[in-house]
Amino acid sequence: MTPQTSRTPAPPGAAGSRLGLVLAACCLGQFMNVLDASVVNVALPAIAEDLRFDRHDLYLVNNAYTVVVCGFLLLGGRLADLHGRRRIFLCGVALFTLASAVGGAADGPATLILARAFQGLGAAVMAPATLTVLAATFTQPAARGRAFGWWSAVSGAAGAIGVLAGGMITQWLSWRWILLVNVPIGIALFATVCWVVPQGRGPRREKHRLDIPGAVTVTLGLMGAVYAAAASHTYGWGSAAVLVPLIGGAVLLALFVLIQTRFARDPLVPLVIFRNRPVAAANTVAFFAIAALFSTFYFFTLLLQQVLGYSPLRTGLAYLPLSAGIALAGWGVSSLVPRCGPRPVLLAGLCVSCVGLLWLSRLDENATYAADVLGPVLLLGSGMGAVLNATTNAATAGLPAHQAGLGSGLLNATRQLGCATGLVALTALSSARIDAVVEPTSGAASPHALAAGYGLALTGAALLTAAALPAALLVSRRRRHGLVRGRSRASQGAEETLAS
Repeated sequence: MTPQTSRTPAPPGAAGSRLGLVLAACCLGQFMNVLDASVVNVALPAIAEDLRFDRHDLYLVNNAYTVVVCGFLLLGGRLADLHGRRRIFLCGVALFTLASAVGGAADGPATLILARAFQGLGAAVMAPATLTVLAATFTQPAARGRAFGWWSAVSGAAGAIGVLAGGMITQWLSWRWILLVNVPIGIALFATVCWVVPQGRGPRREKHRLDIPGAVTVTLGLMGAVYAAAASHTYGWGSAAVLVPLIGGAVLLALFVLIQTRFARDPLVPLVIFRNRPVAAANTVAFFAIAALFSTFYFFTLLLQQVLGYSPLRTGLAYLPLSAGIALAGWGVSSLVPRCGPRPVLLAGLCVSCVGLLWLSRLDENATYAADVLGPVLLLGSGMGAVLNATTNAATAGLPAHQAGLGSGLLNATRQLGCATGLVALTALSSARIDAVVEPTSGAASPHALAAGYGLALTGAALLTAAALPAALLVSRRRRHGLVRGRSRASQGAEETLAS
């Protein structure tokens, strides 16, 4: 062997093993993010009973997470560009793990809500970092497509696993372990990232700046609006306790728009993208659809456990047809969208979802799973699976290559915004109906009163789905070659935006 031969690179098997570990670390990080968003739903009644949550405040366990993720998601990706992918990935993992430990040990509602907010901040930093690491590691288009395919598959599986795991952990151990289980996983992930992920940075721009004022104003503005809507049930819309945060939130959101249009050198959300009608329409559909779906997860859990008397484990099992429907329909329409365009898929999916939600809203304390629950959840799952797939394609395929990343990143932020605002609006609606049905002499809400309130909320979710139909008519119906590559391009686009 010559000296040059002896200094040849490591064999392909060694390089492949390292790439596999990088892929595993990124997928595990995303798995933790999605799992934590779904696993908590099944445990909500147990959390409420153990920590003595007021019924009107229980939604904050979910919204504290989603509001913070919504405000800081794009900013988290830009941090990875300026300060290094591995460093930011590790910061996100550490913050998420620490917040999980605090939440699992919480002794009251305030501690748990704050812990969930910091979990959201960790997720907002960690999730985009996983995408930037994958994009920088897998540079060949085919390899990158496979890597993002695994990342997307893990994201989908985590939702289904989360509801089942949440039920098993809550029933057999304690609801606290749905958060504490993140601690050993987070420690293992931290060590793996330190070992296999290089520090490198993404393509840096000389004049690039972090839009911290934009991230802070949009997050605080959303928090003010969310708190005002929740407090309206207790204090009334005309009270200072509601008007002050409502007006403050509106002012902050208006300031956010001003910052994005006038003052930010590198705005968090360049509003010029909304001049593209199909993109704006796709984001509108995504907002209403995810608002309906995320809210349904919350109310469906409470309905199963508090009205039908299901155990946490049985609740997790009851979710499986819904999760399977979303996954299978999303996979099934992936070949249909390129042939017929996203518009007919969106219209059909929204209509099917609306029917499923209206059917589900009729459940009462005498309902059975086979006759009254299975049918509507299959309709809802199949309809929403089609909608989620088609909106991803529609929000990115109509953009030029240099804006594909912006479109995908904006879509993610829009979905998080829909999660937060939809849940708080329907929670206020549900609480008002429950209080109206409860007998004045009774101390607690009966299953009949709860069914009435949750049913009204599900009707509201159906109306949100229907509200997306006019926007779906504005989505392009043309077949595009770009749509065939929609999945990989959307994934690559998310990476580009969140890193830039």
